[in-house]
Amino acid sequence: MRLGFRLKHHFFSAFREFFVHHHGSLEFRAKIFALLIVANEKPPVESYILVKDIGMNIYNGDVERSDLLMLSTKEIVQKTIDNRFDIDLLINSILKELKIIPRYAKKIDIKALRPLLSLSHDPDIISYQENILEFLQNIKDEILNQPTIAKL
Repeated sequence: MRLGFRLKHHFFSAFREFFVHHHGSLEFRAKIFALLIVANEKPPVESYILVKDIGMNIYNGDVERSDLLMLSTKEIVQKTIDNRFDIDLLINSILKELKIIPRYAKKIDIKALRPLLSLSHDPDIISYQENILEFLQNIKDEILNQPTIAKL
């Protein structure tokens, strides 16, 4: 990664919500990706490359925005690995955000998340990740099927 971007990222990390357009949306997506990645006890580096590639599709080729998505995801994963944040807190955080901003449910893209499962080789981890995807799909359907949300 370019040195300029890394410096800019460290600065933005401290003041992200002031400088990054739609910061909340990007953070929400990062939490969704992190949830699947941390299900794997030893997440492969390729997970972050895949998140960046998915970000390029989400953000129509915007390299900086996809880099921020990747780095935000990596930060959340690292916090979880370092036990400053646990997977249950991550799930609760996602649910809380969906309660406050239900339109974020539209940002849960199961098709985009599914390739992360291909990086796992342990059947138990894959099964756990599939359960997480099913949970996310159920939450998304539940929220989007509410009459007031469907109009957003």
